[in-house]
Amino acid sequence: MSDSENGPPPAPKKKGLWSRLTGGWSSEPETSAPQAPEREPDPLAPAAPERAPAAETDADVQAHEDTSAEPAQDVAEGEEAPAPETVSEAAVEEAPVQELPVPPIAPSEMEPVESAPAETPAATDAEGAKTSFWRRLTSGLARTASSLTQGITDLVSKRKLDADTLEELEDILIRADLGTATAARIVTEVGRGRHDKMIGADEVKGLIAAEVESILAPVARPLVIDTAQKPFIILMVGVNGSGKTTTIGKLAAQWKSEGRKVMLAAGDTFRAAAIEQLKVWGARTGASVVARAPGADAAGVAHDAITQARAEGADILLIDTAGRLQNRTELMAELEKVVRVVKKLEPGAPHAVLLVLDATVGQNALSQVEVFTKIAGVTGLVMTKLDGTARGGILVAIAAKFGLPVHLIGVGEGAEDLQPFAAADFARAIAGIETDAR
Repeated sequence: MSDSENGPPPAPKKKGLWSRLTGGWSSEPETSAPQAPEREPDPLAPAAPERAPAAETDADVQAHEDTSAEPAQDVAEGEEAPAPETVSEAAVEEAPVQELPVPPIAPSEMEPVESAPAETPAATDAEGAKTSFWRRLTSGLARTASSLTQGITDLVSKRKLDADTLEELEDILIRADLGTATAARIVTEVGRGRHDKMIGADEVKGLIAAEVESILAPVARPLVIDTAQKPFIILMVGVNGSGKTTTIGKLAAQWKSEGRKVMLAAGDTFRAAAIEQLKVWGARTGASVVARAPGADAAGVAHDAITQARAEGADILLIDTAGRLQNRTELMAELEKVVRVVKKLEPGAPHAVLLVLDATVGQNALSQVEVFTKIAGVTGLVMTKLDGTARGGILVAIAAKFGLPVHLIGVGEGAEDLQPFAAADFARAIAGIETDAR
């Protein structure tokens, strides 16, 4: 659907906090314009009587004969479903653009959708917003920092720095999910020139922060949109429950507020709730949404979305995908097909493949990065749910092992809680270092 169907046209392009933090969107002078009112559908309204999907046209039947052979199967949220019947790649290329209605679902099946961020007052500068996010980051990582620093304080407060102390320190760092390589680096630095001497907990925390920052600094890179690519196609991948759809909605809210024309593709066709959730985000942000009925071929949805994004002149196309465990080969093969179809339709695309990781899974995130990178060609990472977990150190282990760019981190439920990744801030927060400078 076009932007005109979603509400008033977007405000003129402007450079907000997000634009300044992520490398900029446009060289045009900053302007201010009222934000278009949002039409907020109520996802908690009683479900309407179920309607059968609209009948396909003859062209649809001919182009998608494989997907229309059997009706979609209902799949409970959180469960893995068998891959639906799929179309051939040749047939996908001929598929017409069409959005089919999605059957209504119970409100309990949907994840909560946060409100889009309000317009930042002109009087609030970038430093003030950064301070606010710093506070949310330190609060979110409090459990990670506490589990790490308490063990360090208990260890070094009454003992000299001998071999046994260093070995126990290494164990503490590994239990904090920092990874064996990072733990070894930190212990080596702590022990250098301090053997058989007393060392304070604050000094150890400072050394941890310095080593963590040295690991993270090379991977802390903003997500830059190449304006020469129109649409700039982003494929979102990850396991069930990692927060892909919510992250898409937050990114759409950020970019729409800067005047970019954003389109969303509901490629998670296994769950009707995921399709409906993306439509709610589209309505909230004013972004167009391309969707089919549940059970449709995900590669066909990607094809339709690219075709429609070209026709409507979208700046950015965000393609959602079904959550899948990295050890389910049949589902990973379906994701591989989506990537092939996108590449065939748009050479050089997807221009970014973002892997959304849930910080609470700890060491399992390492295998997720490895498998998704092999199948989908991951170009960057988004780490969510850093608030309230004691396993935030896994991001350091991932950076040390894979060296993939870390674009964004999430420390809360609101759209403003997804921000560009800053290595120094993260290192100080994870080491539990308080500072008056923020």
